[in-house]
Amino acid sequence: MYNYEDIKIEVDGGVHWLTLNRPDALNAISTRMVGELADYFGGLYHDRSCRIVVMKGEGRAFCAGLDIKGHSSDGPEEVPFGGGFGFQGYLADVYIKMRRCPQPIISLVHGPACGGGFAFALASDIRIAGESVKMNAAFIKLGLSSCDMGVSYFLPRLVGVSVASELMLTGRFIKADRSLAVGLVSEVVPDADLVSAAQPYIDEMLAASPMGLRLTKEGLNMAVDASSLEAAMAIENRNQVLSASTEDFKEGMQAFLEKRKPQYKDA
Repeated sequence: MYNYEDIKIEVDGGVHWLTLNRPDALNAISTRMVGELADYFGGLYHDRSCRIVVMKGEGRAFCAGLDIKGHSSDGPEEVPFGGGFGFQGYLADVYIKMRRCPQPIISLVHGPACGGGFAFALASDIRIAGESVKMNAAFIKLGLSSCDMGVSYFLPRLVGVSVASELMLTGRFIKADRSLAVGLVSEVVPDADLVSAAQPYIDEMLAASPMGLRLTKEGLNMAVDASSLEAAMAIENRNQVLSASTEDFKEGMQAFLEKRKPQYKDA
């Protein structure tokens, strides 16, 4: 179904398991990986069969960031247009597609998650960390600004401006215990338990109606940037009216009254 090389997609019912698949390079971001991620996340917007995406890394790392050696050897013909910004815009668009897709994204983060790999975790909806995790905004260590790949947008909204400023201005690593303490991750587990730790989140989200799940992600995204309470409520009102017009809402109400699990049909 998916003919990719630098990522793997395994489909388990309504759940897609996305694995960054360059373990020998600590899953560093290649031009090919960017194209595959852009194709995959771009296609999710119209894929109602996929309800949840779980993102993880093969081997010893989640994602060590940009493959600097490989990227520096790319010829001009290998660097996409990227909306006029070349590779910069090409990669940046992946994070926009991650936020735009209606499926919640759970990231299982272990080992290094640096630069663009850190941004993959930040662009997800839920983060579960392995005990080995070490994340940083590595861009500033390379003579660049740490404001890159959406980090300046995501990080202060997740941990506050003070902690975000510290991490972005220094490029220092944040590890498992502190990530949990500042609310960057939902829980910390042994690396070997990451997949099993995701299952309760998957089960609870699959127990929601498909439309309710999609509209909740959309509503959260809109509320984060809402200009006022009234603006956020306008989206809430719209989404509730849409949800209430479905057969799944009737089924959910009936199941609640009958004290049974609802059988949703995304209708």
